[in-house]
Amino acid sequence: MAIPALGGRTRGAAPDADDLLTELGGPPRFWRRLGTPALIAAVCVALYFYVRNQDLDRISQASLNAETIREKLVEHVELTFVSTLIVVLLAVPLGVVLTRPAVRRFSPVVLAVANIGQATPSIGVLVLMAITVGIGFDQAVYALVIYAALPVLRNTIVGLNQVDRMLVEASRGMGLSGWQVLRRVELPLSVPVLLAGIRTALIINVGTGTLATFVGAGGLGFLIDQGIRFDRMPVLITGSVLTAVLALLLDWVAGIVEDALRPKGL
Repeated sequence: MAIPALGGRTRGAAPDADDLLTELGGPPRFWRRLGTPALIAAVCVALYFYVRNQDLDRISQASLNAETIREKLVEHVELTFVSTLIVVLLAVPLGVVLTRPAVRRFSPVVLAVANIGQATPSIGVLVLMAITVGIGFDQAVYALVIYAALPVLRNTIVGLNQVDRMLVEASRGMGLSGWQVLRRVELPLSVPVLLAGIRTALIINVGTGTLATFVGAGGLGFLIDQGIRFDRMPVLITGSVLTAVLALLLDWVAGIVEDALRPKGL
């Protein structure tokens, strides 16, 4: 005889659809975890058959061969990850420092500077980098860091500032040092907002990274540029669709990481 388990499910019974949705975090999270990969796969299959059925000339074939696509995709991923990693290493500690009482009054000034960096057109930032420090992969990374720093910096400050001050004072009353309060109380409670900022920066760098081809850094922007320059629609569509697919894929992975790192109960 089956024994009822907690939550109303009978032990030994197969989980129904409602139980599966609950375990995956509800309908929105369910569709993000299972629907997004299915959508990405469908788009990639559709793109493959679209390109395969085109009558490609030599210019299109030179851009759409497997080796070129793989090379440009790897370059784009490297640009995205390196620039986002540098943003995290710079913006998160800076955001933490700007929430400390001694320097909190300077946070509006720093945020204003960061706002200027993001308000500047991305192609303008890349051109300025090219003029001042030259062209290449490193210069493109510098430009992406400047452009994507604001979401991480802002969310770090907002996430830490929204922590209940009573919890902070109670922790200090228990004998915890300032560093211990930050590590054990403030940072864990600010994780959802902080990770949302990192996720935003990641997607910004995927999109802005397409412009890196104009400063000699390669990436999927190469395919888009070739398609526009030589009026080759299959090449243009391939570069654009692969960029969108990469953004969806990284956003999906970042969402899963965000769920895994989110403290229970938040």
